[in-house]
Amino acid sequence: MTHLWVRAEQRDNETRVGVTPDGIAKLIASGITVTVEDSPTRCISTDRYAAAGAEIAPAHSWPAAPKDAIIFGLKELPEDDTPLPHQHIMFGHAFKGQPAGQRLLRRFGAGGGTLFDLEYLVDANNRRVAAFGYWAGYAGAAVALKCWVAQQNGQIAGPVAPYSSSNHLLADLQSDLVATGPHRPTALIIGALGRVGTGAADLCTAMGVPTTRWDMEETAHGGPFPEILAHDIFFNCILARPGTPVFVPSDALHKPRRLSVIGDIACDPDSDFSPIKVYDRTTTWDAPALRVHDAPVLDVTAIDNLPSMLPVESSEDYADQLLPSLLTLEDLDAGVWARAKATFEQAMANT
Repeated sequence: MTHLWVRAEQRDNETRVGVTPDGIAKLIASGITVTVEDSPTRCISTDRYAAAGAEIAPAHSWPAAPKDAIIFGLKELPEDDTPLPHQHIMFGHAFKGQPAGQRLLRRFGAGGGTLFDLEYLVDANNRRVAAFGYWAGYAGAAVALKCWVAQQNGQIAGPVAPYSSSNHLLADLQSDLVATGPHRPTALIIGALGRVGTGAADLCTAMGVPTTRWDMEETAHGGPFPEILAHDIFFNCILARPGTPVFVPSDALHKPRRLSVIGDIACDPDSDFSPIKVYDRTTTWDAPALRVHDAPVLDVTAIDNLPSMLPVESSEDYADQLLPSLLTLEDLDAGVWARAKATFEQAMANT
Protein backbone atom coordinates (compact mmCIF):
# COMPACT_ATOMS: atom_id res chain seq x y z
CA MET A 1 0.00 0.00 0.00
CA THR A 2 1.28 3.47 -0.87
CA HIS A 3 2.22 5.59 2.13
CA LEU A 4 2.47 9.38 1.79
CA TRP A 5 4.28 11.14 4.65
CA VAL A 6 3.69 14.91 4.76
CA ARG A 7 6.62 16.47 6.62
CA ALA A 8 6.63 19.70 8.62
CA GLU A 9 8.64 22.37 6.84
CA GLN A 10 11.99 23.11 8.48
CA ARG A 11 12.75 26.44 6.89
CA ASP A 12 12.15 29.82 8.50
CA ASN A 13 9.15 31.76 7.16
CA GLU A 14 7.75 28.70 5.41
CA THR A 15 4.20 27.95 6.48
CA ARG A 16 2.76 26.57 3.23
CA VAL A 17 1.67 23.01 2.63
CA GLY A 18 1.12 21.05 -0.58
CA VAL A 19 -2.04 19.18 0.34
CA THR A 20 -5.15 20.29 2.22
CA PRO A 21 -7.29 18.27 4.65
CA ASP A 22 -9.88 17.77 1.89
CA GLY A 23 -7.12 16.38 -0.30
CA ILE A 24 -5.97 14.09 2.50
CA ALA A 25 -9.49 12.67 2.80
CA LYS A 26 -9.55 11.94 -0.94
CA LEU A 27 -6.13 10.28 -0.83
CA ILE A 28 -7.20 8.05 2.04
CA ALA A 29 -10.44 7.18 0.26
CA SER A 30 -8.36 6.09 -2.75
CA GLY A 31 -6.42 3.62 -0.59
CA ILE A 32 -3.32 5.67 0.19
CA THR A 33 -2.05 5.72 3.78
CA VAL A 34 -1.29 9.26 4.91
CA THR A 35 0.85 10.48 7.79
CA VAL A 36 1.08 14.21 8.55
CA GLU A 37 3.71 15.61 10.86
CA ASP A 38 2.59 18.02 13.52
CA SER A 39 3.54 21.63 12.85
CA PRO A 40 2.73 24.68 14.96
CA THR A 41 3.62 27.00 12.08
CA ARG A 42 1.76 25.38 9.18
CA CYS A 43 -0.97 27.66 7.82
CA ILE A 44 -3.52 24.84 8.20
CA SER A 45 -3.78 23.35 11.69
CA THR A 46 -2.77 19.79 12.49
CA ASP A 47 -6.21 19.18 14.03
CA ARG A 48 -7.84 19.56 10.63
CA TYR A 49 -5.55 16.90 9.15
CA ALA A 50 -6.33 14.55 12.01
CA ALA A 51 -10.06 15.12 11.48
CA ALA A 52 -9.57 14.23 7.80
CA GLY A 53 -8.21 10.82 8.85
CA ALA A 54 -4.43 11.31 8.69
CA GLU A 55 -2.13 9.67 11.19
CA ILE A 56 -0.21 12.38 13.08
CA ALA A 57 3.54 12.07 13.70
CA PRO A 58 5.93 14.34 15.60
CA ALA A 59 7.45 17.22 13.68
CA HIS A 60 10.62 16.40 11.72
CA SER A 61 10.36 12.66 12.38
CA TRP A 62 10.45 11.78 8.67
CA PRO A 63 14.03 10.34 8.76
CA ALA A 64 12.60 7.47 10.84
CA ALA A 65 9.60 6.93 8.55
CA PRO A 66 9.16 3.47 7.02
CA LYS A 67 11.55 2.96 4.12
CA ASP A 68 8.69 2.66 1.64
CA ALA A 69 7.05 5.94 2.72
CA ILE A 70 7.10 8.76 0.18
CA ILE A 71 8.20 11.93 1.98
CA PHE A 72 6.33 15.02 0.77
CA GLY A 73 7.34 18.58 1.57
CA LEU A 74 7.76 21.82 -0.32
CA LYS A 75 11.07 23.50 0.46
CA GLU A 76 14.57 22.22 1.01
CA LEU A 77 15.69 19.77 3.65
CA PRO A 78 18.22 20.87 6.29
CA GLU A 79 21.63 21.04 4.63
CA ASP A 80 23.83 18.25 5.91
CA ASP A 81 25.44 15.18 4.39
CA THR A 82 23.15 12.47 5.73
CA PRO A 83 22.19 9.89 3.09
CA LEU A 84 18.60 10.01 1.83
CA PRO A 85 17.12 6.53 1.40
CA HIS A 86 13.49 7.58 0.92
CA GLN A 87 11.62 8.77 -2.12
CA HIS A 88 11.06 12.52 -1.70
CA ILE A 89 8.63 14.92 -3.34
CA MET A 90 9.79 18.54 -2.99
CA PHE A 91 11.32 21.52 -4.74
CA GLY A 92 14.92 20.34 -4.80
CA HIS A 93 16.51 23.13 -6.88
CA ALA A 94 19.07 20.55 -7.90
CA PHE A 95 19.05 20.27 -11.68
CA LYS A 96 20.52 23.58 -12.86
CA GLY A 97 24.03 23.37 -11.54
CA GLN A 98 23.30 24.94 -8.16
CA PRO A 99 26.04 24.06 -5.61
CA ALA A 100 23.53 23.16 -2.88
CA GLY A 101 21.65 21.07 -5.39
CA GLN A 102 24.72 19.05 -6.24
CA ARG A 103 25.20 18.34 -2.55
CA LEU A 104 21.58 17.21 -2.31
CA LEU A 105 21.98 14.85 -5.26
CA ARG A 106 25.05 13.30 -3.64
CA ARG A 107 22.92 12.60 -0.56
CA PHE A 108 20.40 10.77 -2.71
CA GLY A 109 23.22 8.86 -4.33
CA ALA A 110 24.57 7.82 -0.94
CA GLY A 111 21.19 6.70 0.38
CA GLY A 112 19.67 5.21 -2.74
CA GLY A 113 16.59 7.46 -2.59
CA THR A 114 14.80 9.31 -5.37
CA LEU A 115 13.86 12.95 -5.84
CA PHE A 116 10.57 13.71 -7.56
CA ASP A 117 11.14 17.43 -8.02
CA LEU A 118 7.90 19.38 -7.97
CA GLU A 119 9.26 21.78 -10.56
CA TYR A 120 9.62 18.84 -12.97
CA LEU A 121 6.22 17.20 -12.52
CA VAL A 122 5.00 17.69 -16.08
CA ASP A 123 2.24 16.34 -18.27
CA ALA A 124 2.66 14.66 -21.64
CA ASN A 125 3.05 18.10 -23.26
CA ASN A 126 5.86 19.00 -20.83
CA ARG A 127 3.73 21.53 -18.97
CA ARG A 128 3.97 21.66 -15.18
CA VAL A 129 0.96 20.10 -13.51
CA ALA A 130 1.11 22.42 -10.49
CA ALA A 131 2.88 25.66 -9.67
CA PHE A 132 2.92 28.41 -7.07
CA GLY A 133 3.87 30.83 -9.83
CA TYR A 134 0.88 33.14 -9.73
CA TRP A 135 1.30 33.89 -6.04
CA ALA A 136 5.08 34.20 -6.38
CA GLY A 137 4.51 36.88 -9.00
CA TYR A 138 1.84 38.61 -6.95
CA ALA A 139 3.89 38.71 -3.75
CA GLY A 140 7.14 39.44 -5.60
CA ALA A 141 5.63 42.49 -7.23
CA ALA A 142 4.43 43.68 -3.83
CA VAL A 143 7.91 43.34 -2.32
CA ALA A 144 9.50 45.18 -5.26
CA LEU A 145 7.02 48.03 -4.82
CA LYS A 146 7.91 48.15 -1.14
CA CYS A 147 11.56 48.47 -2.18
CA TRP A 148 10.66 51.37 -4.48
CA VAL A 149 8.63 53.09 -1.73
CA ALA A 150 11.57 52.81 0.66
CA GLN A 151 13.85 54.40 -1.95
CA GLN A 152 11.49 57.38 -2.24
CA ASN A 153 12.06 57.90 1.47
CA GLY A 154 15.83 57.61 1.14
CA GLN A 155 15.84 54.17 2.75
CA ILE A 156 16.27 50.49 1.93
CA ALA A 157 13.29 48.19 2.39
CA GLY A 158 12.81 46.70 5.83
CA PRO A 159 11.53 43.25 6.83
CA VAL A 160 8.44 41.76 5.21
CA ALA A 161 5.98 39.31 6.78
CA PRO A 162 3.07 37.06 5.77
CA TYR A 163 -0.46 38.39 5.27
CA SER A 164 -3.66 36.59 6.18
CA SER A 165 -5.09 37.36 2.75
CA SER A 166 -4.35 39.19 -0.48
CA ASN A 167 -6.86 41.88 0.52
CA HIS A 168 -4.76 42.69 3.58
CA LEU A 169 -1.61 42.86 1.45
CA LEU A 170 -3.27 45.24 -1.04
CA ALA A 171 -4.52 47.53 1.70
CA ASP A 172 -1.09 47.73 3.31
CA LEU A 173 0.69 48.36 0.02
CA GLN A 174 -1.82 50.98 -1.07
CA SER A 175 -1.19 52.85 2.18
CA ASP A 176 2.56 52.76 1.50
CA LEU A 177 2.14 54.10 -2.03
CA VAL A 178 -0.29 56.86 -1.05
CA ALA A 179 2.28 58.16 1.41
CA THR A 180 4.75 58.73 -1.45
CA GLY A 181 2.36 61.06 -3.32
CA PRO A 182 0.58 60.69 -6.67
CA HIS A 183 3.60 59.50 -8.68
CA ARG A 184 3.69 55.80 -9.56
CA PRO A 185 6.69 53.89 -10.88
CA THR A 186 6.71 52.24 -14.28
CA ALA A 187 7.33 48.50 -14.54
CA LEU A 188 8.42 46.04 -17.21
CA ILE A 189 7.60 42.36 -16.89
CA ILE A 190 9.39 39.64 -18.86
CA GLY A 191 7.39 36.43 -18.87
CA ALA A 192 4.11 38.32 -18.69
CA LEU A 193 2.05 35.53 -20.27
CA GLY A 194 3.06 32.91 -17.71
CA ARG A 195 1.71 32.24 -14.23
CA VAL A 196 4.39 34.30 -12.49
CA GLY A 197 4.09 37.22 -14.85
CA THR A 198 0.30 37.20 -14.63
CA GLY A 199 0.50 37.44 -10.84
CA ALA A 200 2.97 40.32 -11.02
CA ALA A 201 0.84 42.12 -13.61
CA ASP A 202 -2.34 41.70 -11.54
CA LEU A 203 -0.65 43.22 -8.49
CA CYS A 204 0.67 46.13 -10.54
CA THR A 205 -2.77 46.73 -12.04
CA ALA A 206 -4.36 46.73 -8.59
CA MET A 207 -1.81 49.34 -7.48
CA GLY A 208 -2.18 51.55 -10.57
CA VAL A 209 1.37 50.91 -11.77
CA PRO A 210 1.83 51.45 -15.54
CA THR A 211 3.20 48.16 -16.82
CA THR A 212 4.90 47.01 -20.01
CA ARG A 213 4.32 43.30 -20.61
CA TRP A 214 6.85 41.28 -22.59
CA ASP A 215 7.04 37.60 -23.38
CA MET A 216 8.92 35.38 -25.83
CA GLU A 217 8.24 37.50 -28.91
CA GLU A 218 9.81 40.63 -27.41
CA THR A 219 12.93 38.81 -26.18
CA ALA A 220 13.52 36.50 -29.15
CA HIS A 221 16.26 38.72 -30.62
CA GLY A 222 18.46 37.89 -27.62
CA GLY A 223 19.27 41.41 -26.47
CA PRO A 224 20.49 43.85 -25.47
CA PHE A 225 17.34 45.22 -23.86
CA PRO A 226 17.71 48.97 -23.20
CA GLU A 227 13.97 49.20 -22.50
CA ILE A 228 14.56 47.50 -19.14
CA LEU A 229 16.81 50.34 -18.03
CA ALA A 230 14.15 52.87 -19.07
CA HIS A 231 11.62 51.58 -16.48
CA ASP A 232 11.65 52.09 -12.70
CA ILE A 233 11.09 48.43 -11.88
CA PHE A 234 11.97 45.28 -13.80
CA PHE A 235 10.37 41.91 -13.04
CA ASN A 236 12.07 38.74 -14.25
CA CYS A 237 9.37 36.09 -14.31
CA ILE A 238 10.99 33.32 -16.35
CA LEU A 239 13.07 30.41 -15.11
CA ALA A 240 16.75 30.34 -16.00
CA ARG A 241 17.40 27.76 -18.71
CA PRO A 242 20.09 27.12 -21.32
CA GLY A 243 19.72 29.78 -23.98
CA THR A 244 17.96 32.32 -21.75
CA PRO A 245 19.12 35.80 -22.82
CA VAL A 246 20.87 38.09 -20.35
CA PHE A 247 18.34 40.76 -19.45
CA VAL A 248 20.48 42.82 -17.06
CA PRO A 249 24.23 42.50 -17.72
CA SER A 250 26.79 43.45 -15.11
CA ASP A 251 27.68 46.69 -16.92
CA ALA A 252 24.09 47.93 -16.52
CA LEU A 253 25.14 49.31 -13.13
CA HIS A 254 27.21 51.97 -14.84
CA LYS A 255 24.90 52.88 -17.72
CA PRO A 256 22.36 55.71 -17.72
CA ARG A 257 19.18 54.24 -16.35
CA ARG A 258 15.87 54.92 -14.71
CA LEU A 259 15.82 51.38 -13.33
CA SER A 260 16.08 51.35 -9.52
CA VAL A 261 14.48 48.03 -8.49
CA ILE A 262 14.85 44.54 -9.94
CA GLY A 263 12.36 41.94 -8.77
CA ASP A 264 13.97 38.64 -9.75
CA ILE A 265 10.91 36.56 -8.97
CA ALA A 266 12.31 33.50 -10.75
CA CYS A 267 15.18 33.78 -8.28
CA ASP A 268 18.01 31.70 -9.74
CA PRO A 269 21.07 33.84 -8.90
CA ASP A 270 23.42 30.89 -8.55
CA SER A 271 22.29 29.18 -11.75
CA ASP A 272 24.74 29.14 -14.64
CA PHE A 273 21.91 30.51 -16.77
CA SER A 274 20.75 33.43 -14.62
CA PRO A 275 19.65 36.37 -16.82
CA ILE A 276 20.36 38.91 -14.06
CA LYS A 277 24.12 39.49 -13.73
CA VAL A 278 24.23 42.26 -11.12
CA TYR A 279 23.76 40.09 -8.03
CA ASP A 280 24.80 36.65 -6.79
CA ARG A 281 22.62 35.67 -3.84
CA THR A 282 19.01 35.52 -2.75
CA THR A 283 17.52 38.03 -0.35
CA THR A 284 15.52 37.26 2.79
CA TRP A 285 12.35 38.20 4.61
CA ASP A 286 14.40 40.14 7.15
CA ALA A 287 16.42 41.92 4.46
CA PRO A 288 14.37 41.77 1.23
CA ALA A 289 16.49 44.27 -0.72
CA LEU A 290 20.11 43.85 -1.76
CA ARG A 291 21.67 47.17 -2.72
CA VAL A 292 23.98 46.55 -5.67
CA HIS A 293 24.69 50.19 -6.58
CA ASP A 294 24.44 53.51 -4.78
CA ALA A 295 24.54 56.29 -7.35
CA PRO A 296 22.09 55.96 -8.92
CA VAL A 297 20.56 53.50 -6.51
CA LEU A 298 19.70 49.95 -7.62
CA ASP A 299 18.16 47.34 -5.33
CA VAL A 300 17.51 43.68 -6.16
CA THR A 301 14.87 41.67 -4.35
CA ALA A 302 14.96 37.89 -4.83
CA ILE A 303 13.16 35.95 -2.10
CA ASP A 304 12.84 32.29 -3.02
CA ASN A 305 9.67 31.42 -1.10
CA LEU A 306 7.51 34.41 -1.99
CA PRO A 307 4.15 32.56 -2.00
CA SER A 308 4.55 32.15 1.76
CA MET A 309 3.61 35.82 2.07
CA LEU A 310 0.08 34.59 1.26
CA PRO A 311 0.30 31.08 2.69
CA VAL A 312 -3.35 30.07 2.86
CA GLU A 313 -4.38 31.24 -0.62
CA SER A 314 -1.24 29.93 -2.28
CA SER A 315 -1.43 26.55 -0.49
CA GLU A 316 -5.06 25.98 -1.37
CA ASP A 317 -4.47 26.90 -5.01
CA TYR A 318 -1.39 24.72 -5.35
CA ALA A 319 -2.94 21.77 -3.55
CA ASP A 320 -5.92 21.80 -5.90
CA GLN A 321 -3.56 21.68 -8.89
CA LEU A 322 -1.38 18.89 -7.46
CA LEU A 323 -4.02 16.56 -6.02
CA PRO A 324 -4.85 14.72 -9.28
CA SER A 325 -1.19 13.71 -9.55
CA LEU A 326 -0.97 12.66 -5.90
CA LEU A 327 -3.96 10.40 -6.50
CA THR A 328 -1.79 8.44 -9.00
CA LEU A 329 1.04 7.77 -6.53
CA GLU A 330 0.35 4.05 -6.55
CA ASP A 331 2.04 3.85 -9.96
CA LEU A 332 5.33 5.71 -9.81
CA ASP A 333 6.43 4.15 -13.09
CA ALA A 334 3.87 6.01 -15.17
CA GLY A 335 2.77 9.53 -16.00
CA VAL A 336 4.15 12.54 -14.17
CA TRP A 337 6.10 10.43 -11.68
CA ALA A 338 7.91 8.43 -14.37
CA ARG A 339 8.87 11.63 -16.18
CA ALA A 340 10.13 13.23 -12.96
CA LYS A 341 12.12 10.12 -12.09
CA ALA A 342 13.75 10.13 -15.53
CA THR A 343 14.81 13.75 -15.00
CA PHE A 344 16.30 12.82 -11.62
CA GLU A 345 18.17 9.82 -13.04
CA GLN A 346 19.62 11.95 -15.82
CA ALA A 347 20.83 14.51 -13.27
CA MET A 348 22.36 11.75 -11.15
CA ALA A 349 24.22 10.39 -14.15
CA ASN A 350 25.81 13.81 -14.61
CA THR A 351 26.70 14.31 -10.94
